[in-house]
Amino acid sequence: MGGSNESVSVDVEKIYLGGKEHLIRTGSGSVSVIVYGDPDKPALITYPDLALNYMSCFQGLFFCPEAASLLLHNFCVYHISPPGHELGAATLCPDDPVPSLDGLADQIIEILNHFRLGAVMCMGFAAGAYILTLFAMKYRERVLGLILVSPLCRSPSWSEWFYNKVMANLLYYYGMCGLVKEYLLQRYFSKEVRGSSEVPESDIVRACRKLLDERQSANVSRFLEAINGRRDITGGLKRLRCRTLIFVGEHSTFHSEAIHMMSKLDRRYSALVEVQACGSMVTEEQPHAMLIPMEYFLMGYGLYRPCKLGESPRSPLSPSCISPELLSPESMGLKLKPIKTRVALEDSDR
Repeated sequence: MGGSNESVSVDVEKIYLGGKEHLIRTGSGSVSVIVYGDPDKPALITYPDLALNYMSCFQGLFFCPEAASLLLHNFCVYHISPPGHELGAATLCPDDPVPSLDGLADQIIEILNHFRLGAVMCMGFAAGAYILTLFAMKYRERVLGLILVSPLCRSPSWSEWFYNKVMANLLYYYGMCGLVKEYLLQRYFSKEVRGSSEVPESDIVRACRKLLDERQSANVSRFLEAINGRRDITGGLKRLRCRTLIFVGEHSTFHSEAIHMMSKLDRRYSALVEVQACGSMVTEEQPHAMLIPMEYFLMGYGLYRPCKLGESPRSPLSPSCISPELLSPESMGLKLKPIKTRVALEDSDR
């Protein structure tokens, strides 16, 4: 399409801490992409979950000094927002067709072609992980590897389908009301950080709640409709040949999805890390738990963290806290097993 090669580039350094926003016109509508880093470096693309954008989904990970040094040292990062989920987004036209998740996966190839990118590393959370997995299945030659957080791979269960329909009705009649926000926060975070009547909710939950207030309810509803109509893609997982690293929180609402997905992937190219005492959004709730598994995963591509930056004393992970099996090489250069980040923290305090 002629319009797919056009874009409007808006310099927003003051808002995005050095990033630049590009509005890319594609065959299925415009999409916002925030670009960080040197475009001559390999590309890492990210895709968030429902009602999130990169600020509310990946900021915790990229603000973690060790992870930032690993990722920004090796990659130019392209944060893709779902349609109408970017900061300051206007309400999408209700007459525009709602793109399916397949359509959103196809939209990514137009984004890569716009930036003249070849094969890319992909990182996605929940529905974003589903979209990137689907993209990797359809365009194998354009994907180097997948880093998936609490991924989806099956069609919705009856209970998920029902809850999503209830949420869609609430969004339609009441907008981003308290009930919708509570449902979304349960989707993202564990009970420990959401708090209770005796324990206040954590800073990350309060920050996410505030960012949810900025979402356009009609735009969230459109993405939710696409998520609720997704198809089962487990049949194609065995054909994936890119390396895949999956993170899932012990208390994630998508825990069984991640386990099922891992069972269908080729074990020569995949590994699973279960983060204990954590919900679905590991990137925000326990980003330090992702550091060492990602380091060893990226070593398989010849990518390393700069040596001049040592271990942060705030990090719950260090070689002494990791099971020896985690560091033993296999086909990926490592063998990942569930890691107990909460136990590691307690031990280090003694």
